[in-house]
Amino acid sequence: MKLSLYIAKRYLFAKKSRNAINVISAISVAGVTVGTMALITILSVFNGLEEMVKAIFSTSDPEIRITPVRGKVFTPDTLMLTRLSEIDGVEVWAETLEENALLRYDDQQYIATVKGVSLNYREVTDLDTAMWDGDFILRSETGRPYAIAGLGVANHLGMRLNFVSPLAIYIPDRTSRLSLNPENAFTRRFVHFSGIFAVEQEFDSKYVFLPIDFVRELLDYTNEISSVEIRLRPGSDLKQTQRAIKNVMGDQFLVQNRYEQQEIFYKVMKAERLAIFVILTFILIIASFNIIGSLTMLIIEKERDIGILKSLGADNSLIRRIFIYEGWMISFIGTCLGLITGFLLCAAQQHFNIVKLSGDSLLINSYPVKMQIIDFFVVAATVMTIGYGAAWYPVNYLSRRYLKENKKSRDEHQIN
Repeated sequence: MKLSLYIAKRYLFAKKSRNAINVISAISVAGVTVGTMALITILSVFNGLEEMVKAIFSTSDPEIRITPVRGKVFTPDTLMLTRLSEIDGVEVWAETLEENALLRYDDQQYIATVKGVSLNYREVTDLDTAMWDGDFILRSETGRPYAIAGLGVANHLGMRLNFVSPLAIYIPDRTSRLSLNPENAFTRRFVHFSGIFAVEQEFDSKYVFLPIDFVRELLDYTNEISSVEIRLRPGSDLKQTQRAIKNVMGDQFLVQNRYEQQEIFYKVMKAERLAIFVILTFILIIASFNIIGSLTMLIIEKERDIGILKSLGADNSLIRRIFIYEGWMISFIGTCLGLITGFLLCAAQQHFNIVKLSGDSLLINSYPVKMQIIDFFVVAATVMTIGYGAAWYPVNYLSRRYLKENKKSRDEHQIN
């Protein structure tokens, strides 16, 4: 063990003549511990929330979505779709057509988005795994169309599957002219429900899924679609497949993966995570001022020891290292305790769900937590860097001052 590290350890754990130094050192360790624990806990909670959001979006959003750059709809080219199917990473695709509509059930009205999808749509997304009631059935064996609504839409309209009344769908007629009778400006169709899904509150309150030909009839379309949604083969490379799809579709279409479909939401989450990390880092910097106070008082108390060490041949760098090591050990102890405490707290939340979430419409009842080893390394490196800075300043300033005074006194003694 190096001499400077050995002396620093003795100074840290030995009883001081001034009890305030021990108290300030303990407060320094406690401050670093709490800050480190908070960083680990917050980062783990954000990891858990990100995983939860990804799971929600993987249920409702396709892996790849193709939409037109201009306009709401386009007519798909048969050759283009054939080439799309021949791409190695593409497993299955489905056509969709969506439009806002007025829904009416008995005396209740609600504006939502009706989304017509191909009959193989359940193979493209995992929406059929999120059924709250009923089944994901778009057409019966006799060809009768059915609707699958979100739980929010069903609650607003006050309907359930066992109710016999059909749902009325009103969509503005694109071909109608001005008329004194407002009913002539809308196309109206009736449909029964086969299921109700529950994914996420905003999504559940927005969509009603229908067969795509049923929606085309409502909108007076022939072959138009709003998008093509794609599921990739397991193990396929997302970026490579996305580039291949862009080459096939050309510049007139927008090809987006799940992250790009919800890009704003993911960017907001990353910005919040970074902001919280920076705020807690500043709190750690403030807490590290205790280390400055502790080392300052220790250097003043050990002024006589510094003189003895200098007389025994210790150079300036050795004395500086002693006190820097001491400040670093305070940070190291606090970091270790904070990492252990943060790990235990996150593990307890994972297994016992201590902190609950309020709200009956949520898919989970407690805060999700996911620990990642990279977070532990980043937090440890951040805290130790702050601790080194907090130790370097007082040691560099005060030790230089006292070393100069000792040298001046020795010079005066030699002159005399």
